[in-house]
Amino acid sequence: MYKVGPYSIESYAVLAPMAGVTDSGFRKVCRDFGAGLVTTEMLTSQQHLWHTAKSMSRLDFSKDVEPRCVQIAGSEPEMMAAAAREAVRRGAQIIDINMGCPAKKVCKKAAGSALLRDEKLVDNILHKVVSSVDVPVTLKTRTGWSTENRNAASIARIAEDRGIKAMALHGRTRACGYHSEVEYDTIAAVVRSVDIPVIANGDIDSPFKARDVLKYTGASAVMLGRPVLGRPWLFRSVDTFLKTGSLPPGPPLQIRLSTMEKHLREIHLLYGEISGVKIARKHMGWYFDGLESDHFLSTAFARTVKQKFYRLQTANEQYETIAAFSGELLVKVA
Repeated sequence: MYKVGPYSIESYAVLAPMAGVTDSGFRKVCRDFGAGLVTTEMLTSQQHLWHTAKSMSRLDFSKDVEPRCVQIAGSEPEMMAAAAREAVRRGAQIIDINMGCPAKKVCKKAAGSALLRDEKLVDNILHKVVSSVDVPVTLKTRTGWSTENRNAASIARIAEDRGIKAMALHGRTRACGYHSEVEYDTIAAVVRSVDIPVIANGDIDSPFKARDVLKYTGASAVMLGRPVLGRPWLFRSVDTFLKTGSLPPGPPLQIRLSTMEKHLREIHLLYGEISGVKIARKHMGWYFDGLESDHFLSTAFARTVKQKFYRLQTANEQYETIAAFSGELLVKVA
């Protein structure tokens, strides 16, 4: 497929890093279903904040399948370089720099996609980080700050010149958030402007869309984000379809349900009961939505079981409810 430094990425589909979502448990699930590369949640470059519960969970990447990719975010070049070195010391094998997050709390600190307004600062950060570590460095970015300021091709050339090994490009500007049309023309222009692998990101929600995006842009791979929530098997479907031209069947119901149970246990192992119960609600809710969209559940049944699950207060109640739900559903479809 394509290489990131010494690492060959064998799948056409990779996981987009998503704050509050792509923790170690979710990364494991995605890897199990064929994601070619998974990246941690965004980790602040301010190491004095790494002792918080949120940062500690994001530093839990030691059990990730190699290559272990850690994303860092910040606006101070020296601080970013120091964070990269520390991440490598803890086992990171690829450092990913976030210049794509559109969240206000990130951009108001001049980090994430806010950096796109200052190409000199971008150049300095990339230079400092790349020269500070002996592992490959990649970049996640957007098409620009606003529709009037699309500078992704310029950023890509800076990145290539500074030794960035691959670049993931979300086809929207920071100002567009996640709601406008994806600019596949801009992604195609960036692909033509550099020799490093470019991974296309944005609204890729099916194997057919992935095929069309790769054909149109010439990108090396696709990055999947929100469409895999509750449907992590989409990685395998996309990769198989792109390699063979044949659409594989989705996983049987038993596999989907067992994945839910395994993921639930990963959540509680990582976060403990108090936080785990809350975090499990959104993940299990996404699985219920996926079962509904794939016609294993009616809309009414999906709504009922989600509402019941959201009211649960303990880990045991969640385990018991998922087990009972699984048993009931398997009987219904038998």
